[in-house]
Amino acid sequence: MVFLTRLVSMTNFAVASSALGFQVFVLYPWHITLDESFEELKKEHIKVLGAVSDIAKAVDSDERKGLQKSILSRMSTMPFAKP
Repeated sequence: MVFLTRLVSMTNFAVASSALGFQVFVLYPWHITLDESFEELKKEHIKVLGAVSDIAKAVDSDERKGLQKSILSRMSTMPFAKP
């Protein structure tokens, strides 16, 4: 009976240690990478919103039919746009 109790305790320790190691060495660095990517995405989103806002201020409501082409042409000049 003592052997079984000791075996369960050691198994519990091994599982908990491996879970903690996974969290520290895999999940935490991945979280940092994701956080940096989300910050870049926020900056890109703010640039796009600024471009759309500039266009909306400059365009009359009658001229909004050509708005999509104008937005796409402005986005192609931004640094994050794909060639």
